[in-house]
Amino acid sequence: MSIQPGDTIPDATIQLIDGDLQPCQTATLFAGRKALLFGVPGAFTPTCSNKHLPGYSAHFAEFQRLGISVMCLAVNDGYVMQAWAASQEVPAGLLMLADGNASFTRALGLELDGSAFGMGLRTRRFALYAENGMARLVQVEAPGELRVSTAEAMLAAISRQH
Repeated sequence: MSIQPGDTIPDATIQLIDGDLQPCQTATLFAGRKALLFGVPGAFTPTCSNKHLPGYSAHFAEFQRLGISVMCLAVNDGYVMQAWAASQEVPAGLLMLADGNASFTRALGLELDGSAFGMGLRTRRFALYAENGMARLVQVEAPGELRVSTAEAMLAAISRQH
């Protein structure tokens, strides 16, 4: 079962790309802050690179004004996420999270079997808003879609909650 509003963000070890690669515990990362986590099936893939991540980069300042940290999650290794962030000119402060072993993705219940496409286990496309380590809003995309997890959709949904 996937994470639901009211659930605590599960703890897992991932890599945080914030200049350098550093191991990070998700419980620590989400504690004491408002956070928007969006998950993508893969770095450098068309929809992720052309629409999903660029949308969050374009609206990053709006999330900052609301006091919300923005994080991007993918089942890729840290070096791939670092290269993708550089190629996408991700704004400083938009945190890139590498879940190379899919431990956090599986703990969230948001894994996707991309074997039919030669991609193995991946993250489903989603967006999650959390406050102090608790999920408040979870939007998971239907296969092949990008509607409910966009930056624009999440800004609108978060504003309706407040």
